Amino acid sequence: MLLYLDTKRAPNPRKMRIYLAEKKLQLPIKELDLRAGEQRTPEFRQKNLFAGVPILELDDGTVIAESLAIIEYLEELYPEPPLLGATPVQRALVRMWERRCEIGVYLAASRMVLAKGDVSAHARQTLLARLALLNEGLQGKEWLAGPFSLADITLFIGLETAHHGEFALDPAWANLQRWYAAMKVRPTASA
Repeated sequence: MLLYLDTKRAPNPRKMRIYLAEKKLQLPIKELDLRAGEQRTPEFRQKNLFAGVPILELDDGTVIAESLAIIEYLEELYPEPPLLGATPVQRALVRMWERRCEIGVYLAASRMVLAKGDVSAHARQTLLARLALLNEGLQGKEWLAGPFSLADITLFIGLETAHHGEFALDPAWANLQRWYAAMKVRPTASA
């Protein structure tokens, strides 16, 4: 197996790095410099027509692209600790919260940071609304979906992305503030 990631520690590859660190998995990694266009070489495009990372190349040449697909594959091979849930209900809750965090936080934060004008302002409003809901969703819970999971990693990556846009959590969001402080002290947070 060979995992291809971005050298610049962009959000989705960072999500993958945190996941691997939480699982204590040490896979061989080939870093690509996306700014230099290494993902657009004919050799790499044969592996991934979409010319993006991360991808996981298996020993038989099979290529799995997209973070969630790679994570699901690795979770099947290395089920402990379960980061996608250990029971059907937990797996459903992890996927529910992970999706909410990917679309409502990470995507909104990315648009807020990368766009300008009305698009950025709209993304900021969406982010604020979603974070208020997540603050409510964390009421009485240490982690989003019960045990620590990929949903927490995705929310963390979304918030880290938002901070690039001069964004700060509302002090009134006590649950989210507590959760974020707990994430920041995890040894894997800097992966």
